[in-house]
Amino acid sequence: MDRRTLLALVLVAIVLVGTPLVFHGPRPVTRSVDSTLADSVAGRGAASPTGATSSARVDSARPAATAPAPIAPAAAASPTAPAPLPTPVVATDSTVLTTRAATYTIVSPGAAPSRVTLPEYQDLRGGHNGPMVIAQPQGPLLHFRVALGADTISLDTVAFTTKPAGSGLELTSASPAIAIRYEPSADGYVMHIRGSVANAPSGSSLLIELPNALRSSEADTVDDLRHLAYVYHAPHRDVISVPFSKLDSTAVRTDTSSLQWASARSKYWLVALMKPVGTDTGAIFHGIAMRGGTRVGKITRSASAVTAEPLVNGTFAFDLYVGPQSFARLLKFGNGLENVDQYAGLLHPVVQPFATIMLRVLLWMKGTLNLSYGWVLVIFGIGIRILLWPLYQKSMHTSIQMQRLQPELSEVQKKYKNEPDKQREALMKIYQAHGMSPLSPMLGCLPMLLPMPLLYALYFVLQNTIEFRGVPFLWLPDLSLRDPYYIIPLVMGASMFALSWMGLRAGPSNPQAKMMSYMMPVLFTVMFLNFASGLNLYYAVQNIAALPQQWTLSRARAKAGLPPPSLSAKQT
Repeated sequence: MDRRTLLALVLVAIVLVGTPLVFHGPRPVTRSVDSTLADSVAGRGAASPTGATSSARVDSARPAATAPAPIAPAAAASPTAPAPLPTPVVATDSTVLTTRAATYTIVSPGAAPSRVTLPEYQDLRGGHNGPMVIAQPQGPLLHFRVALGADTISLDTVAFTTKPAGSGLELTSASPAIAIRYEPSADGYVMHIRGSVANAPSGSSLLIELPNALRSSEADTVDDLRHLAYVYHAPHRDVISVPFSKLDSTAVRTDTSSLQWASARSKYWLVALMKPVGTDTGAIFHGIAMRGGTRVGKITRSASAVTAEPLVNGTFAFDLYVGPQSFARLLKFGNGLENVDQYAGLLHPVVQPFATIMLRVLLWMKGTLNLSYGWVLVIFGIGIRILLWPLYQKSMHTSIQMQRLQPELSEVQKKYKNEPDKQREALMKIYQAHGMSPLSPMLGCLPMLLPMPLLYALYFVLQNTIEFRGVPFLWLPDLSLRDPYYIIPLVMGASMFALSWMGLRAGPSNPQAKMMSYMMPVLFTVMFLNFASGLNLYYAVQNIAALPQQWTLSRARAKAGLPPPSLSAKQT
């Protein structure tokens, strides 16, 4: 591997690994278990302004169950042993509420949505051809409990009477006296949920259990299950994402912060509880407690999570979003929900800004050009290459100048081998005489570095953005999935080899570089075989668009009178 390539790889490693370590976000402060979630979610204790977290062990003798026992922090006598929900009563009644974008099925007992159907999207599982349904494998999407002092009432045991109310529904029960109203938003994706509990004592709370799992409706079910996570956001803190795989079935993980929103998500779909959109009430949910559930192999298929909203004069109000993780739609809420997908792990602080910019550009191009996303990616790839053309051109000229200077530099290094000061002074004179600096080789590597963050960002955008889900292009059935015929990865690898071959012909003979020119295209092709076909399409277009420039470099070297590779080899 030549020195410039090695230098480029080192710089990439420094940028990608060093930046997150330097610019990390605030970290939660670990508190003692004595600061219990029971006090936090019931409104009897003050939440830590730093966002305290803790873990409490669960009795290992608890009998095993097919689904994890829901966490009940407000009703538990001790945070070390959360009490399970009472056995739910089988739903005997359901009411359908149809909005512009979704169809909600509300069940009683429970007064909670059991499933949400999205006719705009399709179920992509093999053998299925119906609309997208967001639901748990078993049971309603949400469970409600009312913590009234020392008593906790599960609404799964309370029968409600349902009646129309405006464009929504109102559910009421006589004993206890509870009223809950569902009112859809104008776009149909957000459900405004308002309610009241008669004679609720001070310090009462509505406990809301998030979905234990979300049924997969994707072509790649395993990949979808790997994305299951609870994600929440507290003011003045980074968004916190807790994958199901990171939760322990024998321990409760709690965060006593006041939250603006809390959610359960899969790869593309989201069930989010949030403060009423457009209000300035700040954070309304007090704390969240989570615990792991069933695991099959390396995949955790379920978990438990509960948050709470304190009752104000016996009333509560929050918004429920059930729908796609559409960047443009979530951005309109103005509460940071568009950052619910915390991909890239340690690299997220570096990748996220590039991913956001690229996604905005792609969405703008799609809306402006009115083309399919496949052609948008083709145009985007060519456009990026054109924008970077001047930098690549400068890098080419720097490379040619460095090759011209190499005999003089080598001679000076050999002449003053044992005199570092004189060697440094002589080298500086050579650089100055040709209008260059010792940093010129490093600056020449800059065009090699710039596309890397874009490539990483596009990888996550295409793999995780719902706008590309199920989008066909030419023979490709889905830009977010691999090419079933492996045509695009092979084209990408062939174009990469063509670039390397032209580069070798344009430069001096180097056995290591020649070996790398054969190995790297093969390695990248194998690595990209199962990547999103949209990413392979973008990378292949980038390479093909770079071929004329690489050919120009070869001609420029020839015109500069530099020796061809064969002559260089003979001279050495």
